Amino acid sequence: MTVSPLLVDIDDVVTAEQLTATTQAVAEWQLPNGMVPWFPGGHADVWNHTEALMALMLGDNRSGAERGFEWLQSIQREDGAWHQYYLTEGIEEDKLDANCVAYVATGVWFHWLTYRDRGALEALWPMVRDATDFVLALQQPRGEIIWARHADSTPFTFALLTGSSSICHSLRCSLAIARELGHDRPNWELGIEKLFKVIRDEPDAFAPKHRWAMDWYYPVLCGVVRDAAGKTRLSNRFEAFSIAEWGIRCVSDRPWITAAETCECAIAHLAVGEVDRAMELFRWSQRLREDNERYWTGIVVPEETHFPGGEQSTYTAAAVLLAADALGGKSATAGLFADPNSLPLPFALD
Repeated sequence: MTVSPLLVDIDDVVTAEQLTATTQAVAEWQLPNGMVPWFPGGHADVWNHTEALMALMLGDNRSGAERGFEWLQSIQREDGAWHQYYLTEGIEEDKLDANCVAYVATGVWFHWLTYRDRGALEALWPMVRDATDFVLALQQPRGEIIWARHADSTPFTFALLTGSSSICHSLRCSLAIARELGHDRPNWELGIEKLFKVIRDEPDAFAPKHRWAMDWYYPVLCGVVRDAAGKTRLSNRFEAFSIAEWGIRCVSDRPWITAAETCECAIAHLAVGEVDRAMELFRWSQRLREDNERYWTGIVVPEETHFPGGEQSTYTAAAVLLAADALGGKSATAGLFADPNSLPLPFALD
């Protein structure tokens, strides 16, 4: 096996060769049309599909990643959106999730950082442009973004903190692409400014999801709550969401550890300079690694039963790989999530 030049050994935790094998495991489950399902026979959603494409790029599998982008282009709706879940034979769940739609820009910017191929960036620009416009059409006057539309375009009635935080990071990727290609998008800048401020200053703008770990760490992971404020936010609920030697619970009141959330939380700690904590969490996440180089989605502690249904998932492997990339610090993409200053801010915030 040829080790990917984009991956490095992470101390004594996992080797570049093992990480490369994990990227190949993701590639094995990619379908011929480019779609990356959660697992064989399962569905795909655009957010986790895009996360998997970033994993393929880290594995030096450009052709697989670009087939994945081609699949996205082929099924994008005229309004710029995608449905929530897809199966090989078509749509499984038809709602339009704004966070999923926005995340495509993150994958496209990751492609640019990896390959610096301007022609590819220009070819992917219309997809990003239309997706970004769809998302910003759901923004409310205060700044939060309604989490989804029904398939008939009727919007839901509330916003989610996790989703809006992830969207904020994705919109900054959209803005970076626009600036790189010389496209002025003042409405995007205004939208990001308003979203950034409402996440930082007005928690009551979002539906209460306090038991969910992602609502705790995502404002830090996505570069909105940063520096001392970010450290305080992570410290305040670390004990509620962590189980020592295992990782991060997906909800605070259940002993359900997931490798993906453990690795995302590790990146959030990196974003505020807490390298030792980040490495500790990443080390814990490796308890869910299997000999086949895949990762269990979750585990119940102390019973040590895997959930859901013994599932090993492509999106979990991708989250581990992105954390390894951030901790390795050697690639052009290492700072995309770990460095809050790696992406542009609107001029009013910069």
